[in-house]
Amino acid sequence: MTQRATREMIVATADDLFYRRGFDHTSFADIATAVGISRGNFYHHFKSKDDILEAVIMKRLADRAGMTARWERQAPDPAGRIESFIHLLLVNGEKIREHGCPIGTLTSELAKLAHPAQPDAVRLFTLFREWLAIQFSALGQVEKADQLALELLSRSQGAATLYNAFQDRDFLEREVAAMKFWLRDVATTEAAHSTPQ
Repeated sequence: MTQRATREMIVATADDLFYRRGFDHTSFADIATAVGISRGNFYHHFKSKDDILEAVIMKRLADRAGMTARWERQAPDPAGRIESFIHLLLVNGEKIREHGCPIGTLTSELAKLAHPAQPDAVRLFTLFREWLAIQFSALGQVEKADQLALELLSRSQGAATLYNAFQDRDFLEREVAAMKFWLRDVATTEAAHSTPQ
């Protein structure tokens, strides 16, 4: 295996362990054992757990940027792209049920630890916030785009947290349907305002 492939495997494994166990409860040894490499080889790639955390955050940012780019290719209109974001709750439903939202859990944990990388983790939310604001602007909601983006982020995070707590799939599906209805209302309201009287 090449050095680059080994490094990518370490980061992917750490990403999974940080999500399932938490950053604080995952050790160098845990990651090295899961990857199947010696501690010496491990230190060749990363000198500290914080270095791995930085790489994990960068991986998550790249993954989410790729996801939004894919949504833009697949959906011809902004409402359809925003629906793809909402539908992510169902796509990741089982993971959320077991471990919560990967972005929300990491951001919360790093805040509790007063970890210096916490602002970097917030960039994951910022990526979605800015992307959603662009979609709401394209939908015609230019002045309220950021407000609507934050509202949708808040609703999706609330739904993920409560689904993780209560393990109620029907609740999650109702919340997703409610968010889609809200989105249609936002789009319809803007269409009514832009129609010549």
